[in-house]
This record gives sequence, structure tokens and C-alpha cells, in this order.
Amino acid sequence: MTENNLKVTINGREVLCSRNETILDAARKADVNIPTLCYDDRLEPYGGCRLCIVEIKDVPRPVPACTTRVKDGWEVLTETVEVRRMRKNILSLLLSNHPNDCMRCEATGNCALQTYSYEYGVDGDRFAGESWNLPIKDDNPFIVYDPNKCILCGRCVRICNDVVMAGTIEMTGRGFDSKPDTSFGKPRTLDNCEFCGQCVSTCPTGALIDKKGCGKGRAYEMKKVKTTCSYCGTGCSYYLNVKEGEVIKVTSDYEGPVNKGNLCIKGRYGYDFIHSPERITTPIIRKGDKQVEATWDEALDLIAKRFGEILEKSGPSALGGFSSARCSNEENYLLSKLVRTVFKSNNVDCCARV
Repeated sequence: MTENNLKVTINGREVLCSRNETILDAARKADVNIPTLCYDDRLEPYGGCRLCIVEIKDVPRPVPACTTRVKDGWEVLTETVEVRRMRKNILSLLLSNHPNDCMRCEATGNCALQTYSYEYGVDGDRFAGESWNLPIKDDNPFIVYDPNKCILCGRCVRICNDVVMAGTIEMTGRGFDSKPDTSFGKPRTLDNCEFCGQCVSTCPTGALIDKKGCGKGRAYEMKKVKTTCSYCGTGCSYYLNVKEGEVIKVTSDYEGPVNKGNLCIKGRYGYDFIHSPERITTPIIRKGDKQVEATWDEALDLIAKRFGEILEKSGPSALGGFSSARCSNEENYLLSKLVRTVFKSNNVDCCARV
């Protein structure tokens, strides 16, 4: 048995793992679900929420599955009576000061805390105590932050600092007053935030919400359409959340081969052009002093005619092509081929060059 071929048993199912894999990785290989709140595939394991605790045979204490590396021969149990009891206690403590407004929360149907509370039969009444009554921060065009719904999982802070490397938010305060926030509680602006929405994408509750999609529909009402971002040539994939033929918001595609769920401000929030009334949907050509609608054949024939006239009058150097990083490599190649073979010109450039 080598260090990269370890045998681990998860709820009676044997799986092969490498020494760098965790119990959570092994459980996923065995198709065993272990609940997590502070875990995100894009981040280093944190082990803060402790909801992923499991039992290991002959190990005297429960361990967090997301941070514990596997060892050969381990027999792991993820759903014992004791494990479920501890998870229920953890959820009860999280709900002890959590707002009970799921019927109005934007994250309803897409909230991990809500899902696990339902699964473990937790209603939030077990531990009564002081509750937060902090102001909701709605001081920017893209993100609404309700600190009262925060469970201090730290995912937003870690993705901002470790993945985006913007350093916009950090854990502030002490004890009961702890919360992720900007420096000195300042509003988010382009001076201190990239508005990439990464913090929103990783939040497991309704603490961070996309402002542009607020009040426009529940998660179960939307059809998710996977597509590729058109703002540059990187090829990031994401999901358009569509309701009644209208794009309500954009959500991450965590399986995206290029971006793994990560997006920039344009990809996540720059979808207004889709339904813009100013979009040109029909070719327009000039006739005399007026601009009139035309068919595609009319427009293309006119373009070919004008290019021919310019070539005949001024030669190849008078024509060129300017391509876009928003196009595919194949489209940019075809433009280059048109300019070089038809126009006989080498005047080809691209917006990505600068």
C-alpha cells in the first residue's frame, strides 16, 4: 500500500485515496454527503463551523472531515446518533441569534443553513439569548449586506483575501460583536472593492445578496441556463438565472473549467445589455440623410460594395480590421483572414493588445 493509494472506509464503503486527501474528499468519492457551512472548493479547508464532524473507529474524539487528512485503514462513520446530535447542537447555536424571517429572505431555497436546519429538525428555539439588531448595509449598487444573518463562517473574508486578493473585508469586532466588514465600516466603493461578487457567491446564508436580483424571484422559480461570459476571451462560464424570459441575475458555475465559479464585476453584474431597449436588433443603413432599417442581405451587400470601392480608390492600406477579445479565437481568426486575404492588408489589431 503506497501513500497515494490508501484504503479508507466511509459508512462501510471502501474508497482509495491519496495521503493529501481529506475525509470530506473520501466521502465525496463514496457518494456520501457530509454537511458543511464554512467549506468552499475554491478555498483552503478552514474547519470553523464544525458541522462536518465525523467519528473514526478507535479515535477517541470526533474530527472535522474538511481538514482531517485520511490514513490507511480508517473506518469513518458520518451519520451516527452522536454525530447527528452534535450537528443539531451546532445548528441550534447558530440559529439562537439568527433572524427567523425565511419567508422574506432572498436566500430562501438557496440557503445552506436553512437546508440543514430542516434536515436536522432544528427550529432555533432551543437556545434563547440576545440577538443582533445591526443595520443592513445597502450603500452600493451591487451588494446588500445583512450582518444579522451572518454565521461567521469566514468564507467571504477568505475568498476576498485569498482568491480575489482585494482585501476589502476582514473580521472586525470581538466576541458577540464580531462580523466581516470593510475597514472602519466604510461603504463599498470602487476605491476599496472590486464588486466581483465573490463574497456573495460563497455566502451560505442570506447575509450577502446580489442587489440587482432582489425581489425578482425565488431560486426555484428560475431556470438556470449555462453559458459563457462574452466580456473577454478568458471563457468564464456561469449560469443565467431566467424567470419569464428575463435574466434576473448571474450565479457561479463551480464546475467551470476556466474559472471554477469565480467571476469579475462585468461577468456577474454586467448583464443589463441583454434586455436594454437601446439594443440594435435589425441592421441599419444610411439612405441619403436618413438611417433606415434593412435586411441582412441588403446590409452585407452594401458593406461589400463600399469595401470594394475603397480598395479600388485607395488600395489595401486604407482598410484594416479591429477585433475584440469578446469574440472567440475562431471569430478573430476569420477576421484576420478576411483582412489579409481579401483586403490584402496587414492592418489587424485587437482591443486586448492594450
